[in-house]
Amino acid sequence: MLDIKEYMHSVGEQARATSRLMGRADTAAKNRALLAIANRLEDDAQALISENAKDLEAGRAKGLDAAMLDRLTLSTRSVKAMAEGLREVAALADPVGEITGLAYRPSGIQVGRMRVPLGVIGIIYESRPNVTADAAALCLKSGNACILRGGSEAIHSNRAIAERVRAGLAEAGLPEGAVQLIDTTDRAAVGELLRMEQFVDVIVPRGGKGLIERIMAESRIPIIKHLDGICHVYIDDKADHEKAIRIAMNAKTHRYGVCNAMETLLVAEGIAASLLPELAGLLKEKGVEMRGCPKTLKLIPDAIPATEEDWDTEYLAAILSIRIVAGLDEAMEHIHNHSSQHTEAIVTEDYTRARRFLREVDSSSVMVNASTRFADGFEYGLGAEIGISTDKLHARGPVGLEGLTTQKFVVLGDGQVRV
Repeated sequence: MLDIKEYMHSVGEQARATSRLMGRADTAAKNRALLAIANRLEDDAQALISENAKDLEAGRAKGLDAAMLDRLTLSTRSVKAMAEGLREVAALADPVGEITGLAYRPSGIQVGRMRVPLGVIGIIYESRPNVTADAAALCLKSGNACILRGGSEAIHSNRAIAERVRAGLAEAGLPEGAVQLIDTTDRAAVGELLRMEQFVDVIVPRGGKGLIERIMAESRIPIIKHLDGICHVYIDDKADHEKAIRIAMNAKTHRYGVCNAMETLLVAEGIAASLLPELAGLLKEKGVEMRGCPKTLKLIPDAIPATEEDWDTEYLAAILSIRIVAGLDEAMEHIHNHSSQHTEAIVTEDYTRARRFLREVDSSSVMVNASTRFADGFEYGLGAEIGISTDKLHARGPVGLEGLTTQKFVVLGDGQVRV
């Protein structure tokens, strides 16, 4: 029987040792590894799909629902997308070693800040096998070692992808131990990982609310995470009607089960009567269930009365809460009281109100005249993301390469001594 504590300790020791090697790896070597991994994934696509079929068969036997099976499935197209993602990360600028703010002090020394890797990153995730490749790529390019713990439902797929990652690292002359996959489905491995503060610098959870709540409760290690995505769109009475309809529909119906989908729509009283009936008709065509405040129910008779709980719910489904507010101040007050600090948007042609919204709404992404669905690392130009953080320290919003690094002060002198 596998001794989980001993096994995890060994994984941690290897990760800590290889993190020093990765921290000094040059950009060319890291890019070679990323490209080699991408090529291996594409060349071995059928082998990956065959291993994935084992997970799908086991998932069906366990009664996994259609949405879960969809997230779990690998295809020729999704393997190609994984490979392209690796190539995109290779094309990104390497943040490691960048020195900013270098300035002379009165003593003659120069003081600046250098961007450096975090060290060892533990990533705990569910369902999606592509996370194995995405996480490995971002950690590799940012000079970190990583410990990956995927869900038990994807164990065969994750093993197959991790094998190609290790081969690509070796081909580029980098240590294979820089990316380690926990090769057991025993849940005790997660508990051990969360207690290995001597080896792991940060934990990144990617999954459902239950997983993240467990990690928050048990981890001794700092976490980069978001718990809920209760995202709001506020349509101001100075909004362009066409823009408002287009943005609201995209924010809600583009995809339902994602953290940057709109869950609550706030509409200014002055525009509600002219806008909501049309919008409601379009939402109804898409099969969206609407839950509204008393004023909303007068304009949308077939909406369901909203409860207080609705304003604090991330549906991840074709359900939308709608509230009519007096104006900008009441909208921002509602957001302050109910937001999960993920993403909020205002639709308005009033420049002053837009600036107030940007300044006063305290979320990781705040938008003007754009769909909340843009809250994404790729859309923000980060190439990819390890996740989205609603924390204020250390990273906030989509976490890309820069979010997987930190800074240290560097001082350049020429013999100066302090007097």
